[in-house]
Amino acid sequence: MPLPKLRIYNRQKAHAIPLPWLRRIGKAALPGCIAAIKSPDAPLASLPEIEITIVNDADIARVHGDFLDDPTPTDVITFHHGEILISADTAERQGREHGQSVDHEVALYLVHGLMHLAGWDDHDEAEAREMAQRQESILRDALMAI
Repeated sequence: MPLPKLRIYNRQKAHAIPLPWLRRIGKAALPGCIAAIKSPDAPLASLPEIEITIVNDADIARVHGDFLDDPTPTDVITFHHGEILISADTAERQGREHGQSVDHEVALYLVHGLMHLAGWDDHDEAEAREMAQRQESILRDALMAI
C-alpha cells in the first residue's frame, strides 16, 4: 500500500513550527499508523493524501463549534476525508504542562490525528488509553528514525 502524501500548512503566526521537521516526523510515523489500522474501512487505508493545517485557538474553536457543537479550543480535529487541524496555541499550553516543547506536542497531535484516520476513537476510556500508548510509541520511533 503506498503511503498517503502529507501536505502540511501553517495558518497561525504565534508559534514558529518547523514544517520540514514536522513533515519528516509525519512520514516516519505513517507506517506505524498504517500498521495500527483497526479495520479495512478506516480512512487511512485508502486516502491518497492527508492535509494537516496548524491553526490558532480561535480558528480551531470555530471549527469545533461548527462541526462538533463545542465552541471551545481543542488540540486536534480529524475529518475522515483526510484533513487534520492542529491548534498550536493548545499545543504550547499543553506542552508546557507536560514539560514538552510546542514542536513535540504538535508532532504528537499529528500522530493522534493519523490514529483517528486509522480508526481509533478516544471517547472510550480503554481505547483512549491504548491509543495514547500506541501514538507515544509511534512518535518515539518516528523521532528516532529522522
